Parts: sequence; structure tokens; C-alpha cells
Amino acid sequence: MARLADKTYGQALFDLSLEENKIEEYAEEIKAVKDTFRLNPDLLALLTHPQIPKEEKINVMINSFKDFLSDDVLGFLVIVVKAGRQALFVSIFDYFLNAVKSYKHIGQAYVTSALELTEVQKEAVKKRLLEITDNIEYEMNYSIDESLIGGMVIRIGDKVVDSSIKTRLDTISKGLMQIQIKHA
Repeated sequence: MARLADKTYGQALFDLSLEENKIEEYAEEIKAVKDTFRLNPDLLALLTHPQIPKEEKINVMINSFKDFLSDDVLGFLVIVVKAGRQALFVSIFDYFLNAVKSYKHIGQAYVTSALELTEVQKEAVKKRLLEITDNIEYEMNYSIDESLIGGMVIRIGDKVVDSSIKTRLDTISKGLMQIQIKHA
């Protein structure tokens, strides 16, 4: 049920941003609110505390954000609090920001390699991803996993390309096990 609420509220905010032609503005505001919650976890704890009345929570929201949020985004936050869904703020924001990225054809790629990639290699990976997808930009996230031995694993959304030596060795090992079982 929570996933449906995240999507419902996130999509509603995205639709409003399209309707008002303020995608960039709303995205920046939502990033600022998300950062505020990350830097001030007590604020989100207060907004989700069951013994604090909704009216007080709404006043806290308004007083905290009225000086740097548009009326539409502030009104959206108030609606979420009135509906009692403020515990979902971060996931609603994530849904909205991902919808904005998708709309703007900005992909998010996670690249794991056995060794640190050079800047030239990183640019080559990014360039290749831009060539083979519809995205016009990528937010690249790099990590190292020495257990891969060599090669890399690239994840974009629910798609994974695994060219690591570890996976190749695992595949060969499973194939050999099948041969041994058949001959036994």
C-alpha cells in the first residue's frame, strides 16, 4: 500500500509541475526540502509523531518552509500532512524527482568495477551509455568491488549488464558442475 501512496502523491506533484510549467522550480524546492529533512531528522520525527496534532504539524511545515517554497509546493506538503502520509515524504520526493529525471531523459547508472576507473574510462562508459539509450544525460555512480576480479557491472534501473570475470567464472563453474553430475 505504501508504494501506491508514494506513486500517487509523487505523480500528483509531477502532474502539477507539468501543468504549471514549473518542473525545474518544483524539483529544486523538493530537493531543498529533502535536504532539510536529511540534515534535520528531528523535524521529520516531529512531523510523524503520533501524539502531535495535525494542526501543529501543519503550522510547523508552514513556519519552516514558507520563506523559500512556492505556494504550490508548500500546499502540497500541507495536503500530505493532512492526509497523514508525512512518513512517506522522502519516498514521495524520490518518486517525483525520478519522474522529473525520466521526463528530462536523465538516466542514473551504477557502475561497479574491480579497480578504480580513470576519468577517461569513466567518460568512455558514459559516452557508450548515451549512444545506446534514449537518455541525453546520465548521473553516474561509481563503486569498487574487488571480488569482481576484472570487468564491470552496470545497472540502469532494473537492467543489469554484468561483464565481470567473477560472473564468467561462476558461469563456467556451474557448467562444469552440470557436466560432472551428468557423468556421475
